[in-house]
Amino acid sequence: MSPQRILVVGAGHVGLYAALRLSRKLRAREAEVTVVDPQPHMTYQPFLPEASAGNISPRHSVVPLRRELKRCKIVSGAVTRIEHSRKTATVQPIIGPPLEIEYDQIIVAPGSVSRTLPIPGLREHGIGFKTIGEAIFLRNHVLDRLDVGAATTDPGTRRRALTFVFVGGGYAGIEALAEMEDMARDALKYYPELTVADMHWVLVEATQRVLPEVDRDMGAYTVQQLLKRGLDIRLDTRLESCVDGVVKLSDGDSLPSDTIVWTAGVKPAPMLDDTDLPRDDKRRVTCLPTLQVVDGDKVLEGAWSAGDCAAVPDLTGPPGTYCSPSAQHAVRQAVRMADNIRAVIRGKEPVPYKHKHAGSVASLGLHKGVAQVYGVKLKGPIAWFMHRTYHVSRIPSFNRKVRVVIDWTLAFFLRREVVALGQLHDPREEFTEVTPRVG
Repeated sequence: MSPQRILVVGAGHVGLYAALRLSRKLRAREAEVTVVDPQPHMTYQPFLPEASAGNISPRHSVVPLRRELKRCKIVSGAVTRIEHSRKTATVQPIIGPPLEIEYDQIIVAPGSVSRTLPIPGLREHGIGFKTIGEAIFLRNHVLDRLDVGAATTDPGTRRRALTFVFVGGGYAGIEALAEMEDMARDALKYYPELTVADMHWVLVEATQRVLPEVDRDMGAYTVQQLLKRGLDIRLDTRLESCVDGVVKLSDGDSLPSDTIVWTAGVKPAPMLDDTDLPRDDKRRVTCLPTLQVVDGDKVLEGAWSAGDCAAVPDLTGPPGTYCSPSAQHAVRQAVRMADNIRAVIRGKEPVPYKHKHAGSVASLGLHKGVAQVYGVKLKGPIAWFMHRTYHVSRIPSFNRKVRVVIDWTLAFFLRREVVALGQLHDPREEFTEVTPRVG
């Protein structure tokens, strides 16, 4: 019998963990695993705030695919179409013509993208916080704005440069805001021209609370801690416009700002629009608890999905509820899905995914955090330590765990690096300026 051809679309939490487990649990004569992703690495997104703040090296928050998936075939490119009726996927490599890949089993896990709104000026002036590139850019940009604020003598220019607006009060927004403010406050010791009062950090949240994944008292504690640090928290407030970098809010306030960070939720990757897979009203792939793709009452043989892009019923919640789009579920779903694919290949029945959400942990900067795990609520340094301990245990590979721990250990003895490397974002600018034009 020929080996089963398993195609993994996307190398995020679901794709990487599933491919890794399949390559370990299935023999070469049983299956061939191919992983397709535009990036040569998986980004461990919970570490993006710490990478952006300089607590860990950005390289240590990503996992190289070719190093970890040695028994898999890696294709660097983007899946542009899936025709499950033909069990064929079209892939656009980095360079060259498109190619078609046939499969017997497919794992559809392209993940999610920022859920943006048609707000005037957002496309031109906003930036997300989902990729390592965005995290590095934000770090360099914030430090660059400190340089601008320190160098200028114009009060308006300084106020605009030192106003930092974050939209969205979920985990991504709170952690990004808290870590970046912590870094900037630490950097001010090298800027005698500036004081903490010169900076204006603003959080804009459309609902009446932050961190909806935890109880209200923990969200209220988070707001209180941020207010004590002088941050401007705007609840029940919406971003209405940011044309020319002027942030206009629904409460009537207007804030000129060079930094507008959008962290207001996610939506399934748009590549799913070019598939014949069934979707729900939120554009997620519809799944059974076994993580098999289902169209009404019909199971699509050989199609599997999980993570942010999938509607997976939550068997621990009330009927009609679905698993939240979190790394906690994605990692566990990936393992269950890989085991189910192995079971199907070996002629056995798949097992439903069932996991009660253990809780959440969040960092509010160095030595500060909140945590709610199995009903136990923790605050301050203990919660911060739990946040670090949990995430270092979840990042794939022993290599990455060691590197992250070393980064944290060195941070106890060495000062944080607070230098902007803005030339990374346009490295050819100086060269092109000094090179004569021809013709």
